[in-house]
Amino acid sequence: MQEVKLISGTRSKVLASLIADQYGSPLANCEVSSFSDGEMQIVINESVRGSYVFFISSTFGSSDSWIELLLMIDSAKRASAGYITAVIPFFGYARQDRKDKPRVPISAKLMANLLVSAGANRIMTMDFHADQIQGFFDIPVDHLMGEAIFIPYLKSQDLSNVIFASPDVGGVKRARSYAKYFEKDLVICDKERIKANEVKSITVIGDVQGKDVIMVDDLIDTAGTLCKAADALIEKGAKSVSALGTHPVLSGNAYENIANSKITKVIVTDTIPLKQKLDKIEVLSCASLFATAIRNTHEFKSIAALFVK
Repeated sequence: MQEVKLISGTRSKVLASLIADQYGSPLANCEVSSFSDGEMQIVINESVRGSYVFFISSTFGSSDSWIELLLMIDSAKRASAGYITAVIPFFGYARQDRKDKPRVPISAKLMANLLVSAGANRIMTMDFHADQIQGFFDIPVDHLMGEAIFIPYLKSQDLSNVIFASPDVGGVKRARSYAKYFEKDLVICDKERIKANEVKSITVIGDVQGKDVIMVDDLIDTAGTLCKAADALIEKGAKSVSALGTHPVLSGNAYENIANSKITKVIVTDTIPLKQKLDKIEVLSCASLFATAIRNTHEFKSIAALFVK
């Protein structure tokens, strides 16, 4: 069986190291440097000929994370790697997955095209912003679910008075899966946006009187929607509000918004490293899940076994 090479992008060093520890193999030596004008240069400092290469890199922040990943994939392809998998715990530019107005890009599809053109043979990620993005690829996509991390955590908590909520209509399917699994009720927060990252109003659909509400989302950006939804839920009589969010993008005033909000706790994963610590934010690691998925891919075992039944 071909040798496995795990290679980390510069923005995911901590998570990649944890995945490598769980997998039981050190990270391969890959050097990322820049010319004086900021142009990147990638050098893989060991042979990858014939190897199963897994590039571990979340694509968040500036577009440099995407360029770095694409250059690393191209480096491995030109070095005759046997099979290249882009492990992208957080898949950036996924929020633009359709044309919802004239003359806008479908950026998620463009990123998919670039990955394939660069030489990726397989994609591994977690909680796409929209499930249909899997269909943008003509190569295999292993779409892991945050449920595999959050549900075991929730099982250790007292859920006797819990009700689940979606902070917007688009996330109803995601929140419903938790409600169905734990046999709990579901409420929906219907938001009206002024523009991106700015919410005008939120209407709560359902009864939350005296309940401990857990909101479920795939990513938390400025946390504006989450905090306004929490306010609306408390106004409707909720006893407490907490949240699950797979990807802690947490840009702009997100930390301040969460700190000053009525949210009791926000539980996230480490697909993106936190910029600062906050008592209200608890981080669960996805390293073991990705390490197992990488092993199963290399050994031709089922990925479906990693999903919560």
